[in-house]
This record gives sequence, structure tokens and C-alpha cells, in this order.
Amino acid sequence: MAVENSNVSVVEEKVQDWQDEIESRVRSLQTGSYARILKMARKPSKEEFRQTVIVCGIGMFVLGGIGFVMLYLMDNLLPSFFDWLTK
Repeated sequence: MAVENSNVSVVEEKVQDWQDEIESRVRSLQTGSYARILKMARKPSKEEFRQTVIVCGIGMFVLGGIGFVMLYLMDNLLPSFFDWLTK
């Protein structure tokens, strides 16, 4: 089954429009407010990277602990409290 030329051109036009839009967004990054930030960005030293990993790890541990405490409360203490409340 052959594909009609008119259908292919419509699809090609849509794809070309999408590509043009993406390229214009990328070009605007080079001249916009993000350009200054990207130009000032640098690779972190080993010490900076190590500190970042430690801080993120501590944050993940704290959030995990909070989640564990909430799960424990919901599974063990709250059902008995509501049973007592409804008696």
C-alpha cells in the first residue's frame, strides 16, 4: 500500500515545526538569563562533591526515618486508638 505524498508532507511539516520550536528554545538559552549561570558553572572539587553527597545522604536518611515512624504509627498505634475510640 503506497503512502500518499500529501500525507507525508503534512507529517514532515509538523515534524519540521517541532524541530524549529526546539531549536529556537535552545538558542534562547544561549542568550537568556540562564546563559550567565551556565557560563559561571564549574566542575566541583572533590571536597565539594564529597560534602554534597554527605548532606544528601543525611537528608535521605532523615526522610526515610520519618517515613518509617509514620508507617509504624499507622500500622500499630492508630488502629488501636480508633478501636478504643469507637468502643
